[in-house]
Amino acid sequence: MEFDRLSGAATDSDPQMLLLELIDSVVRSLPADVASRALLVERTRSLSDWMAQRPGPITRLRLSGPTEALSLEWEPGPRWTATVEQLHGTVSLSSRTVPVSQWLTAFAQLVTALAVSAAEDAADSERALQALGILAPGSEVRVDDANLSRDLLTLAARVRRRVPAEAAEAVERIGALLADTLPRVAGTGEPEVIVRVAATVYLPDTLRAYLALPAGWAAEHTLAGGLTPAQALIAQLDALESAARTMRDAAVERDASALLANGRFLADRFAGSRRELDLP
Repeated sequence: MEFDRLSGAATDSDPQMLLLELIDSVVRSLPADVASRALLVERTRSLSDWMAQRPGPITRLRLSGPTEALSLEWEPGPRWTATVEQLHGTVSLSSRTVPVSQWLTAFAQLVTALAVSAAEDAADSERALQALGILAPGSEVRVDDANLSRDLLTLAARVRRRVPAEAAEAVERIGALLADTLPRVAGTGEPEVIVRVAATVYLPDTLRAYLALPAGWAAEHTLAGGLTPAQALIAQLDALESAARTMRDAAVERDASALLANGRFLADRFAGSRRELDLP
């Protein structure tokens, strides 16, 4: 397979970079216990690797979900073999080789599905502890600085059974927008602080305020403004989504401006080089 079709920073000369990035994406996206069960990493250690106490190059990754397993094998060259297996329990029903680009898309989708499933399980466990009085109500609705991207992308799954469907869909969009924005504003000072506050305070606080209400009352009671609490939640999320989209677009615009500025610098730099070399 042609390695230059692969996205990201990996190149023909450094396929290990891609494999390490795939491993890192699983580790960052999934709880440690889920990642350790789902991901298999195989390496081949030569004698020189053993003597130098190196782990050896990665030769195969396998990510397993409830109904499918995705394997990516690498051999020097590089030569890639990307495989998708259909599973029934631990039994492989079928296996097919696919293009690496298609495999990477399936890999990202499976990581997301595993993260959502883990978030739903964790939310169920925390709600059980809340019912016993061990945890405070709404404690499962949090976005931590240490796991910003993962918490944002799984927040909708954690609240989906307790908020209107329209609200859950809005939370999913807002989480994706903020997760996309955060790396773009990293190190920018106030813009980064604004996005982080929206992610860790405004969004979870809005949801916690709603979840603290009795379910029937939230759906049927009419507030002073004529809306039910459920309708008010959707209106608040609409406003937050609009703000999140504006922040993301502004961040992308800055990315584009930086790209244009770098392009102008390179054009000037290489134009100078051409003059020095007396090229036309």
